[in-house]
Amino acid sequence: MPPCSIKAKWNHAVKAIALMRSGLAASASTGVPGPHFMAWATILVEILGGLAVILGAFVTLASLPMAAVLLVAIFTVHLPYGFSSIKLQTVTAAGAQFGPPGYEVDLLYLACLAALVLGGPGPLAIGGLIRKWRKVRSSQHRPRSTTATTRIISPQ
Repeated sequence: MPPCSIKAKWNHAVKAIALMRSGLAASASTGVPGPHFMAWATILVEILGGLAVILGAFVTLASLPMAAVLLVAIFTVHLPYGFSSIKLQTVTAAGAQFGPPGYEVDLLYLACLAALVLGGPGPLAIGGLIRKWRKVRSSQHRPRSTTATTRIISPQ
């Protein structure tokens, strides 16, 4: 997986933790039921799912809740701001001032998750190593088949 994707996912998780520390104002304002619980669940999904993707372990299983979080973010937060992720509002002496992001990056993350699920684990991913280990283990413990027929020699 490209390192930029790992960095972007990590930055997203760090921002989610910062949201928790700011008093959950954004979660409460979007009308999410149980904003405190949902915020913690989102953070856990992003951190544990991100680790699973980085390690290449249980990617298919981790992708489902991660995709759900992204879809909720698209429809509850980013959709009103349009597609583009960069909204330059003004340039001041302090630097550029950007507006709220659209849903472009969320769609990119969804496409990346779909590619990882469809592509399966790579040779260095933990999922690929577990699959190889199970294959070797099952071939070692498999009883040998007795398909060869034995000839009975009768004395004549």
